[in-house]
Amino acid sequence: MIYVREDNDIFTSTKFENLYISILFHNGLHAISTYFYKQQIKIMYKKLLVLTFLLLLIFSCKEKEKKVDTPEETSQEKWMLGFEKTDINPIMTADSSYTFVDPISNAAVQWQKADVFNPGAIVRNDTVFMLFRAEDNPKAILGGRTSRIGLAYSIDGINFTKYPEPVLFPDNDEFAQWDQPGGIEDPRVVETPDGTYIMLYTSWNKDVARLSSATSKNLRNWTKQGPVFEEAYKGKFLDIWSKSGSVVTELVNGRLIAKKINGKYQMYWGELFVNLAQSENGIDWEPMLEENSELLHVFKPTLNEFDSHLTEPGPPALYTENGILLLYNGKNLSGEGATTKYPEGTYCGGQVLFDKNEPQKFLERLETPFICPSLPHEVSGQYKAGTTFIEGLVYFKDKWFLYYGTADSMVGLAVKE
Repeated sequence: MIYVREDNDIFTSTKFENLYISILFHNGLHAISTYFYKQQIKIMYKKLLVLTFLLLLIFSCKEKEKKVDTPEETSQEKWMLGFEKTDINPIMTADSSYTFVDPISNAAVQWQKADVFNPGAIVRNDTVFMLFRAEDNPKAILGGRTSRIGLAYSIDGINFTKYPEPVLFPDNDEFAQWDQPGGIEDPRVVETPDGTYIMLYTSWNKDVARLSSATSKNLRNWTKQGPVFEEAYKGKFLDIWSKSGSVVTELVNGRLIAKKINGKYQMYWGELFVNLAQSENGIDWEPMLEENSELLHVFKPTLNEFDSHLTEPGPPALYTENGILLLYNGKNLSGEGATTKYPEGTYCGGQVLFDKNEPQKFLERLETPFICPSLPHEVSGQYKAGTTFIEGLVYFKDKWFLYYGTADSMVGLAVKE
């Protein structure tokens, strides 16, 4: 059969059938592809809905986690927890090989022969410098030896090299009436914003313990400044028992720097109670008083707890956004009022928080000690009831290093990551 179009183009039946089939084929392909395209769109849309739902669920859970964890995390940030005693412990012990000529007796003295303990510490030029208390005569009873201050340095915070002679000691000078014969004890050290180092230590003449100070530009050469309360209130507090000065510091560019609050440096001090003093220069201090002109006690012992006997300031205090954090040494009573949780007479480390704008205002006390004697050398030696007497704290290599005296005999270390 032949078909003729108006334009005289002739189609055979075969050609027509082929054309018809071709049109059907292409239309079918288009229909099929359109169908599958729509199906793919539906599948992708469903997948997108599922993915969106999962993402919303995940973020919702995270928000819930944040709401649950935040109060706990904020609470933990108030305190410095997580200190672990180092595997190498003690890190410093007595050494009779060190001698120097004592200016008082003009005789060679083995100034580290008996004990080395109760260290202060500070970071200078990426090095930890430790100021430690050393005693000479091992045959003398507790409190009967002469103490001097030695200096050591370390590039890892653990292994220290000692300088051969003490850097601060009793001498034939104007301070002899306070420094002799017991010596110079328990140093704490801070750096001021102008780079001056201030050491606060106990002058012990075996009559009255007096908190005294010395200054240095290099940690090796020190100038004694005398008792810190000598001038305050016309000498009213010069002859009272005073010890353990903890100056408020702030972490600045990785170093702890003494900080003024309301225009003055602040120092927690004392032995039985924690008192507070203020200073414009870091050398001459004025104790804060009650309305009756007696010393203001900003923190006191807690009966039937680890600090039932005394609360004695430890290393330099820390100014934080949560308040001023003071690490202190708490002693348990013996007998009535003591806790049974810790041995009687034991010294453990505690923490207390004060208002950052009103340093005399107590905020909160950490209920349990964060460090206690547990190692053999911490419960033997001169003071057998045991001590982890904290005095030195530095921020070094992104960690906190806490140096302490062990049983008035050696130096220990605990580190917080």
